[in-house]
Amino acid sequence: MFIGRENELARLNERYNSGEFECVAIYGRRRVGKTELIKEFVKDKKAVFFTALEDEYRANLAAFSSAVFETLNDVKVEISLNSIDDIFQHIYETAQNEHLVLVIDEYPYLAQSRKSVSSVLQRDIDHKFKNTNLFIILCGSSMSFMEQQVMGYKSPLYGRRTGQFKLLPFDYETAKKFYEKFDAEENAVIYGVTGGIPKYLSLFKDKYSLKENIIRNFFSTDSILFEEPANLLKQELREPAVYNSIITAIATGASKLNEIATAVNMQTGACCVYMDSLRDLGIIRRELPVLSKPNGKNSIYRLNDGMFRFWYRFVYKNFSKIQLDKGEEVYSRMKDQIPAYMGEIFEDICKQYMHRENTGGNLAFNFQDIGRWWGTNPLKKEQQEIDLLAVDETGTRAIFAECKWTNEKMPESVVDELIEKAKMFKNYNEKYFYLFSKSGFTSACHKRANEQIRLIEFKDMF
Repeated sequence: MFIGRENELARLNERYNSGEFECVAIYGRRRVGKTELIKEFVKDKKAVFFTALEDEYRANLAAFSSAVFETLNDVKVEISLNSIDDIFQHIYETAQNEHLVLVIDEYPYLAQSRKSVSSVLQRDIDHKFKNTNLFIILCGSSMSFMEQQVMGYKSPLYGRRTGQFKLLPFDYETAKKFYEKFDAEENAVIYGVTGGIPKYLSLFKDKYSLKENIIRNFFSTDSILFEEPANLLKQELREPAVYNSIITAIATGASKLNEIATAVNMQTGACCVYMDSLRDLGIIRRELPVLSKPNGKNSIYRLNDGMFRFWYRFVYKNFSKIQLDKGEEVYSRMKDQIPAYMGEIFEDICKQYMHRENTGGNLAFNFQDIGRWWGTNPLKKEQQEIDLLAVDETGTRAIFAECKWTNEKMPESVVDELIEKAKMFKNYNEKYFYLFSKSGFTSACHKRANEQIRLIEFKDMF
């Protein structure tokens, strides 16, 4: 069953029907659904679908030739495709008379097996393909390679692509479409532990309970997710042990560069190199307080991948117990920690809700920017945080939001604390307060609700 990606699919079909040559880059982290999107797109089209191998050039050439002959099997005269030039020439001759799609999945593997491949493709786009309505898709999981070697200014292919699609994990609203029987809270937890990655979402089955799903998928040695992060790091990076240490430090609370470097016993300069690699893979992100300048120094690092966040917090440290088939015991010990783990996830879900409501014009005003804020409160001379701060383009209106994923109803004191924090932002003369709660609000809190103070319960958000 194909779920989500409706916008991307519609835009691909719109390009296909343009009647012109197209060269599109599709990229994103592993398991995010790139290949499934392409398969859905080409299912009713004539397409050469080649998945490059992490192998030497001759092996890729043989596999590419096989993919060409498998699709273009109406060729009466057998042609020996002994070079990339032969393959592209055959594609060109077919595309002169037919509307053809050429998919090169995992393009970085092919390009890395022979450095001239991108230059040859660039030449043929310029002198042959652009005069046809051939539709080329270059797909890759190595985001740094795709951004630098396919779309980058120094790439031979720079200026040849006609579009690009960076696939991101699903949001909560799309992720919950995978299931029919889970309630809203269970869907949120599943979203939180899978990070909205389609492949991981598909592993959870609503014929099992949430507890059974977590044990089956994380706390069992025969599951894909039991060793997934370790396997991904081994596949993408050298020195996986170092990266394990860095990710563990972030997953367990270190957020500033010096804290992370200290935790892994490394100089900050050396640590930065490893951190950049993890950012390229989309595993971590550098985050600044909303309203900060791009080069601001008050940055922190957070795990960008919910599955990695869950795995390094609950699986990695219990590896031995899980190998001894004690998944039930591991779950029993961690289940009470789920509300604390879900705090950051809930902030993300609330942010998604705010974006949706902003698009629909359902907020106090249309905001231009939204994000977390942290820094020094000059009035109290202490560090403080605001879960979400949304501001308009005039710099005069702001929404301050607090997000609580707890089993208790939100008390009135949280409203007062948020209003108190907002006092440090003196330049905003219109201030609104949005309170998000998993478990609802006390009666005293409800009495405070008005046009300026809005109470939003999770079950009513989606």
